[in-house]
Amino acid sequence: MALLLGIDPGSRITGYGLISVRGNKLTYVDCGCIRTEGGELPHRLKIIFEGISQLVSLQKPEQVAIEDVFIGRNAASALKLGQARGAAMTACLHHDLSVAEYSAKQIKQAVVGSGGAGKGQVQHMVKALLNIGDTIAEDAADALAVAICHANTQASLIKLAGAKSFSRKRLR
Repeated sequence: MALLLGIDPGSRITGYGLISVRGNKLTYVDCGCIRTEGGELPHRLKIIFEGISQLVSLQKPEQVAIEDVFIGRNAASALKLGQARGAAMTACLHHDLSVAEYSAKQIKQAVVGSGGAGKGQVQHMVKALLNIGDTIAEDAADALAVAICHANTQASLIKLAGAKSFSRKRLR
């Protein structure tokens, strides 16, 4: 059994989600948000670092995955997001955990089946895949989606590594 931590970074709200993986079975463990309401950016980055560091110390995940920076129209927002992402990654690296990175498109593709899925679709599929009945915050659902994406990617890589041969021929 492996415990995976998914992180959806943000300079104001950083979502986190923990799932356990045993074979093909994914099980919901925990999720939530680290809120950095108010304050200057350096103080908010410290809160993110300390929050992720405390989470890693408590839960002891074996693997971590984080969403890559999405570069939109606002460069200043992208820079702040990158710094929040760096604070979260540094907290994980401080605990000797490597961090896998996935684009928003890869995450949506892995969870919903479409790289252009909306936040509502991602949230719905995360709840369905992990059998979560309660309402969860969007940022926490996004973080769980990152963890699911990582679990699926790792399973695919293991399957490919174990393949004796590969053929594109159609099976009849």
